[in-house]
Amino acid sequence: MSRWQPNARERLADAALELFVEQGFASTTVPEITARAGLTTRTFFRHFADKREVLFDSGDSLPALARRIIAEAPPELSPIAVIAGGLDTVASEQFGGDIEHFRTRRAVIHADESLRERELRKMSALSEAISHGFRQRGLDELRATLVAHVTATVFSVAIGRWLDEDKPAPLSELLHDTLAVLRSVLDDLDASGSKAQARADSR
Repeated sequence: MSRWQPNARERLADAALELFVEQGFASTTVPEITARAGLTTRTFFRHFADKREVLFDSGDSLPALARRIIAEAPPELSPIAVIAGGLDTVASEQFGGDIEHFRTRRAVIHADESLRERELRKMSALSEAISHGFRQRGLDELRATLVAHVTATVFSVAIGRWLDEDKPAPLSELLHDTLAVLRSVLDDLDASGSKAQARADSR
């Protein structure tokens, strides 16, 4: 077998997902994955540290992408404008593949407790990257932390909508829509609070 194999990474990832669905994540071995892909175990470990990383490979690059988006945003932009400006980039660079791949990935993760925990750690790493990025832009720790968790929630909710709907809109559209709904909810809460305060002051 030649040293260079075309599309080796994609072939390994596709083979792994197929086997995870067929026989479960825990029951699948790296030699089985490489056999299905027609590659060697040495090739597998050149691309992935272990079989879990087949599922979380993109998750490792998402925090770095978030840091880059925040660092490169014009300094005069508000945090919400920075977030809105980066949604299209996240959608295209992290979720540009076949939606069925992401649906299968989610199903495999949800079926295994250790993978669900790993997914939570990945989301925590994303939140920390966002928080750090905004602290570098001058936000205090509390505000940076709140912005980070809100942003991670927007991602999570929008991606859930994308994967759940039979004929979903493009992910970038769902990300912007989810952020808009969140802003509307916050505006409503602010308006409700102002009215309640006005009633209290009039007594």
